[in-house]
Amino acid sequence: MDSNSVGQTVKEIADKAHDAAGDLMGETGTQAVDKARELGGKAQQLYADTTEIVRNKTVDSPFTALAITAGLGFLLGAIWATANSTPPRSYPKRYRGSDQY
Repeated sequence: MDSNSVGQTVKEIADKAHDAAGDLMGETGTQAVDKARELGGKAQQLYADTTEIVRNKTVDSPFTALAITAGLGFLLGAIWATANSTPPRSYPKRYRGSDQY
């Protein structure tokens, strides 16, 4: 997905939220929404900077990027396998009752 179209959609939603908050809460709501918009802009800039850095590093050293990706995939797979392979609990006999029917 193109980051420009995502940014435009986020901006449109933020504008609608700003108008709605201004109508509901007055000046205090507008100030809160302005602060949220400022923080959203900073987050958007951080995202753009991070993607640019990752793209440049990947172009400069593709094998390192591949090794890092493979290592992260292995680590996530190991965590997933461990989380899904918990053996069933065995309760002591005193809680199960008599095994003879």
